[in-house]
Amino acid sequence: MLAVVAFVAGAMVSLFTSWLLVSRLERVGERLGLSEALLGILAALAADAPEITAATAALTSHQQRIGAGVVLGSNVFNLAALLGLGAVVAGRIGLHRRVVALNGAVALWVALVCSLVVGGAMPPLAGLVLAGVVLASYLLVLGTEGKKPRLPGPWRTWLRSAVAEEELELEDAIRPVRGRWTDAAAAGAALIVVVIASIGMERAASSLGSSLGVPEIVTGGLALAAVTSLPNAVAAVYLANRGRGAATLSTALSSNTLNVVAGLLLPGAVLGLGPTSGQALLVTGWYGGLTVAVLALAWRHKGLSRGPGAVIVAAYAGFVACVVVSGFAVAAGPAVIAGLSALSAVALAAAMLPPVRRRRHSGTSACPRRAALLPGLTARRVWIVSMIAASAVAAVDAATGHRVILIGLLIVGPCIALLTGWWLPTTTTGLWACCLAVILGLPDGIWGTGGHLAFIATTFVVAAAAAVAAAIIGRAGQGPGLRRPR
Repeated sequence: MLAVVAFVAGAMVSLFTSWLLVSRLERVGERLGLSEALLGILAALAADAPEITAATAALTSHQQRIGAGVVLGSNVFNLAALLGLGAVVAGRIGLHRRVVALNGAVALWVALVCSLVVGGAMPPLAGLVLAGVVLASYLLVLGTEGKKPRLPGPWRTWLRSAVAEEELELEDAIRPVRGRWTDAAAAGAALIVVVIASIGMERAASSLGSSLGVPEIVTGGLALAAVTSLPNAVAAVYLANRGRGAATLSTALSSNTLNVVAGLLLPGAVLGLGPTSGQALLVTGWYGGLTVAVLALAWRHKGLSRGPGAVIVAAYAGFVACVVVSGFAVAAGPAVIAGLSALSAVALAAAMLPPVRRRRHSGTSACPRRAALLPGLTARRVWIVSMIAASAVAAVDAATGHRVILIGLLIVGPCIALLTGWWLPTTTTGLWACCLAVILGLPDGIWGTGGHLAFIATTFVVAAAAAVAAAIIGRAGQGPGLRRPR
């Protein structure tokens, strides 16, 4: 009970104080004449204080799985909550391709270095040097607004344009007042409070997880990672809802980069990261893969709309399931993890397809207001029915416990969604059904058995087939599902 109180208290104090730290550091940066882009980096670093402190505290206690899990799990959460959820809430996050390329190049390099270090192919000190050089160059570019680097004419022009576009977005998103010495003092005091509260939160979470038998990778990669990333998530959703797309992307990617450099590579170079762990590699793979997918989606569509945003959020649900399966060492764990990872990869790849052109007033939601393949029904209503049907089957199955197993009936969800005549709602319902199939193994008492794996495989095959069929229908342009009723 004491550990629960300490964890909740540490989380609340850390989160609320981090907001004070961010605002006061922005004022200090304004006083020093920093550009909007550097102010954004400074704000991201301040907001990352809880996860960086928690990860460092875990590594100091030789809890490498918790330390790596906090940083890498937080990065996966950032991509899903800051960009995926932000796109779903705002409807669309518009982005300039130059901004995506500039921020994405740094993010991908750091993710690559992180993968090599966690995989044991590179010592943490070498990784810190490689990532630090790129990060320092990026900060130099932002600080000089792209004018300092000696590059050929076209490259210099492109770089200055990218920085200018990012500055334009951040100028409206970050509006600090000119700071005074009291702001510097308040920032110092807030930093001390955040560090102490975060250390207490990490210690309480470790103790609570140990007493409840929760694996370290679950404690760090899911619980601590999500809690410590909430300030960034709230700020990014707010910016996305205001139409500040580049500011949202910069917040997410800068936060991830600083997490890896300051929360993993730096303490790892001093304290060590311990032996290579398959669970840490799993979380690292998800972090790197989702980073590539999000950047590809943002580049392909010049931003993120509700459809791809929902797919990113659903992919995070797959990540959660993979971490839980890996942490509890389920017998069929490798097969389940491979299936969920493949399903997420297919969904993210499908989101790369160009959006179906819609007529005016068709809406911007994940499922447009047009006729389904069933006369008299819209695609949105059919999609809602498919989600409700899958959820109802899961609710009945969970309520009956060991007595009745209804996992196979989850295929009713994607089968109904197919009647929308559109691949996106069909894929979304299929992802939901697959996640339910994995989770229902617990109340049914068949978790990780051959029967459970067979149910998951069946649900996955039907969901994939329905999504492919819906895509074929959409491409062919046949049937009433592609025509808006008059």
